[in-house]
Amino acid sequence: MNIDVNFFATLMKYKPPEAGKGFWGIECDEGTTVDDVLHQFGIPVDDVKIIFVNGLHSKPEVILKDGDRLGVFPLVGGG
Repeated sequence: MNIDVNFFATLMKYKPPEAGKGFWGIECDEGTTVDDVLHQFGIPVDDVKIIFVNGLHSKPEVILKDGDRLGVFPLVGGG
């Protein structure tokens, strides 16, 4: 199956060079979870604060479906 993925802010360093800016497509097996994708790219779960699947807040254990769009954001501080 194919999904579109984007890592934001400090998580962009985990994107492959060929991904460019914005969302890019990856292939994954049926039953792949958000957590599986994070591990595939070497992103520590503790570095992730917000996960969106198709624009809706999600959790790492959610099983992805063909055509899903996954956005992953780090904890962002400021003041």
